[in-house]
Amino acid sequence: MVGRPPPKLALSTLENAALHYLERFASSSANLRRVMMRKAERSLAHWGGERAEAAALVDSVLAKLSRLGYLDDAAYARQKAAGLHRRGRSGRAIRAALAAKGVAGDHAEAALGELAAEAGDGDRAAALNLARRRRLGPFRKPEDRAAMRTRDLAALARAGFDFDTARQVIDASTVDSLEG
Repeated sequence: MVGRPPPKLALSTLENAALHYLERFASSSANLRRVMMRKAERSLAHWGGERAEAAALVDSVLAKLSRLGYLDDAAYARQKAAGLHRRGRSGRAIRAALAAKGVAGDHAEAALGELAAEAGDGDRAAALNLARRRRLGPFRKPEDRAAMRTRDLAALARAGFDFDTARQVIDASTVDSLEG
């Protein structure tokens, strides 16, 4: 079975595709640009045309969506950073994830600064969230803690936490001592 041919490249089709994408996913401007350029490349491969024209159309769609408030890299960075922090990602891992989505460094730093202001010690709170989710350290059965200490430290290290933060969380005697 042969699939449908991609639609011909036009401003309206790109706008509709971008809006449809943004209905389903939050996105940074750079990430949405990558998605739209892939769509344009498929259309150009089938129907022909100039890549520069396609890039100009994509840029105009992105400018319009930014003007309308549908694309806001700073808000996206705050939202993405908060979600990753809740899931137990370190500041280093959050920075890397935002960079992979094309978020500018200043937006990423501002989002991490807000997280640090809200949570106090952001990495410690994130490490605690990860330990809770994965049942590491004080969240393990007491009889298993000593045998699994090295593995638990390694899990937090792989997640991007420094040794001192990992040790504080894993070696805590109780969950209450960490949250207090």
